[in-house]
Amino acid sequence: MKELIWDQSLSVQVKEIDEDHRRLVELFNLLLHAVEEGDTTEYVEALLEELLSCTNWHFKHEERLMLKYSYAHADAHKREHRSLIESAKALQQKFIAGGRMISAEEIEFLEQWLTGHIFGADMEMGVYLGEVM
Repeated sequence: MKELIWDQSLSVQVKEIDEDHRRLVELFNLLLHAVEEGDTTEYVEALLEELLSCTNWHFKHEERLMLKYSYAHADAHKREHRSLIESAKALQQKFIAGGRMISAEEIEFLEQWLTGHIFGADMEMGVYLGEVM
């Protein structure tokens, strides 16, 4: 499993969104290391909860900016947010109910979940916000 490295390729060119994304990358890396180092399931559960809580807050932050600046693709972007949160919460519930450590496949899913959204919908939104802010 590989650590995510924050660099310009992850930047959407909107400072406040980039700051949120940096924090999400940090939390992902903490979770990754906790799983690799065999930390307790309680600690991993707490990190996963923090990652999801921060992600939910971040999505609300993006949605507020999309409203403020009349982003044309806001509805589709919000649907993607809901889908991402639902899939991550399903993973979280499976982890809690299973009484086992998160698997490498689940960590990879979370990585793709985070980076896929940044490289896709967020980059598109960032271009628009960069023009109107």
